[in-house]
Amino acid sequence: MIKLIDILENKILVPRRSKEERDKNYKIALQKKIQQYIKGGSKGNFELKGTPLTSLPDNLTKVGGYLDLENSKITTLPDNLQVGGDLFLRKSKITSLPNNLKVGGDLWLGDTPLSDEITSSKWWYLNPYSDFTEKYSKKQIKKMIENKGGYVKGRIYI
Repeated sequence: MIKLIDILENKILVPRRSKEERDKNYKIALQKKIQQYIKGGSKGNFELKGTPLTSLPDNLTKVGGYLDLENSKITTLPDNLQVGGDLFLRKSKITSLPNNLKVGGDLWLGDTPLSDEITSSKWWYLNPYSDFTEKYSKKQIKKMIENKGGYVKGRIYI
């Protein structure tokens, strides 16, 4: 017979794996998910919202739909990344944007520690309290984008 005291003292319900092992397995599963997406032709939307990954593989150069990295620990993106839809980086740990970044939709950067120059997007949303938006005006941001061969199809929000 199971006694309540045994359950409360955790003598019966013992986890099979440690938190470290579960975290490690989760990261491996995420890497497999990314490789399957690439192997499948990078079609459609790709969501890695809230994941513990700090970077994406260099061979992820195209996302057909939107890419959602909100609340993730991502600090860098691969060079030459092309996102067909929106790129959500809100509340991520992103500190710079890669060379030749192309965003077909909106770029959401609110609450990021971004402090680097930016490339191109259709729409821009920047946290008005970031170092980046305090340092540059909308006109300066647009000029930076154009100087790097990019463009802004829509508006720049700061």
